[in-house]
Amino acid sequence: MITWVEFLIIALATFRLTRLMVFDKITSFIRSPFHREIEEINENGETEIYIEIKGKGIRAWIGELLSCYWCTGVWCTAFLCGLWWFWPIGAEPLLVILAIAGLAGIIESIVGKLIE
Repeated sequence: MITWVEFLIIALATFRLTRLMVFDKITSFIRSPFHREIEEINENGETEIYIEIKGKGIRAWIGELLSCYWCTGVWCTAFLCGLWWFWPIGAEPLLVILAIAGLAGIIESIVGKLIE
């Protein structure tokens, strides 16, 4: 069993790693072999971005995985938990950094909504 603090750290770290993999610009190079982003202007004049999955077979499967926040979250959780269980000393700094960044992102979202 894990403590509630460990659970919270893994949860926040998973949240941040998943967002990093699925949404953040800095990791677009990871998604680009599997996704094509298509920009369209809607009737309100706003730009909307759609994702088109590239390829077939394993390439399309990875593309689908990387376009789904929930799916990627499961794999990120498995990766981080496995890393923590098999190499706790090495995983701990990564988990803490991701958890703090995840919490900071949540706080920023809340503050941003309060200011609007």
